[in-house]
Amino acid sequence: MSVIERIQAEIEGHPIVLFMKGTAQFPMCGFSSRTVQALKAAGASSLHTVNVLEDPEVRANLPRFSNWPTFPQLFLQGELIGGCDITMELFESGELARMIGEIQQQQ
Repeated sequence: MSVIERIQAEIEGHPIVLFMKGTAQFPMCGFSSRTVQALKAAGASSLHTVNVLEDPEVRANLPRFSNWPTFPQLFLQGELIGGCDITMELFESGELARMIGEIQQQQ
């Protein structure tokens, strides 16, 4: 399986996917940490994370796949939402909680 196929499988296999530096329990950068905190506060109970520091191929190819240059990268229902700043804006407006709630009702 190519790295692009592996990325696609992660995104299609989980309703909430965060490609980040580190893990949800041990984030390795402030932006990843803030994004995980926002997702948890918004009610994300089924958060799937991919540690890009453990997979250099994913780290190198995800920005080309998503057309988004930085990490973390949040995908909801297969759609790129964005990075930390966008996630925080959605959280602060209440929109992130609404989106997460809709996804979790479908499960």
